[in-house]
Amino acid sequence: MSLSLSRRQIIRTGLLAAAGTSLLGKASASALLSSPKGDVDGTEAWIDFKIGIASYTFRKLSLDDTIKALRRLNLKYISVKDFHLALTSTKAERLTAMQKLKDAGITPLSCGNITMQNDEADVRRAFEYAKDCHMPVIVCSPHPDSMPILDKMVKEYDIKLAIHNHGPEDKRFPSPYDVYKAVQGYDQRIGLCIDVGHTARAKVNPAEAIVKCKDRLYDLHFKDINTTEPNGTTIEAGRGVLDLPAIVKALQKIKYDRLISIEFEGWEADPLPAVAETIGYTNALLAMNGKKKMS
Repeated sequence: MSLSLSRRQIIRTGLLAAAGTSLLGKASASALLSSPKGDVDGTEAWIDFKIGIASYTFRKLSLDDTIKALRRLNLKYISVKDFHLALTSTKAERLTAMQKLKDAGITPLSCGNITMQNDEADVRRAFEYAKDCHMPVIVCSPHPDSMPILDKMVKEYDIKLAIHNHGPEDKRFPSPYDVYKAVQGYDQRIGLCIDVGHTARAKVNPAEAIVKCKDRLYDLHFKDINTTEPNGTTIEAGRGVLDLPAIVKALQKIKYDRLISIEFEGWEADPLPAVAETIGYTNALLAMNGKKKMS
């Protein structure tokens, strides 16, 4: 199935239009949070995806306004960036922020991306932050030499690390395979956050990486991009060059049950329409794929 054909089919379903009207409060978006069941290799393998937001998307908004945006989008999960809760915050401030999310029906499943140096005090600060907020995963960009420290911290705190790859300009971990290779031999709780856009810009197939790294995949940044060249930037899902149907199938194939963080890096002053379109497109993919057998 070509990407252009896929988009035409999705538009015909009307689901994308429904997502747009839901943004205006005219229709419910509850279907966006769960995928239909489909039959893969003779087994029902569709699961309820935990679709949420990487709060970097709303970096120009306050936490209160970000919560309002998530409620309009009917997203119930979030990966918290320090724009919305500073790493230097007090425990009381962290508890207050977490209560706001809880009161809004939003569950924080990770935090980050957090840069970590090869320094135990610096790494511990991030773990204390996650511990206070009861977040099970830290999305991070650690110094490559810090693996022994990370190994010690995940054992002490029982919090998973999802090392984020940032594409060709990232001198630490350009692709998921760079992360996957680096974590071998260390505690299983040290894993990956695959950013599908940065992965493609590193000339790696995101769908293949999802399957190959599945045993250590603890978070995922979901987006589309306008080109896989180094200067590629985020664009609304379905309008870019990524094979999003293959990415969704890969997540379904491995029965991925952790956070899918929608991250839109453009339109920083008003990202809500682009995020809504991305949600609508993705939901339509789930609905379409759920009706057919996939290998």
